[in-house]
Amino acid sequence: MALKYSTTLRNAQLDAITTAVGTSGILRIYSGSRPANVAAAITGTLLAECVCNASAFAAAASGGVLTANAIADDSSANATGTASHYRLFRSDGTTAVIDGDVSTSGADLNLDNTSITTGQVVSITSFTITAGNA
Repeated sequence: MALKYSTTLRNAQLDAITTAVGTSGILRIYSGSRPANVAAAITGTLLAECVCNASAFAAAASGGVLTANAIADDSSANATGTASHYRLFRSDGTTAVIDGDVSTSGADLNLDNTSITTGQVVSITSFTITAGNA
């Protein structure tokens, strides 16, 4: 049976992500297949790494949506490849919090371009997480 959550509960679930990330989270962008879950070993090649604002997300989720604050560009991409997924870590760079898909539109994490070349600037155009109702 599919569950339905109140907007208040969905917002609280999303706000827990903000708490888990803490300050200045690290967003790593990879090529290849996305792992089965955030606890699984990362797959693909690390293409870029961006550092989140000291407050990674807005003060509170609204309407079941959590929106990231500004995220610094990666001024020099690590490798060449096609961005397909990301993993967000605490500032320690080892504690994984969430992962998801990357695109130029329609994904949680959208880039200006998913075709990345070593040394290029990588810019995030939007990063929002929506807590859905099944």
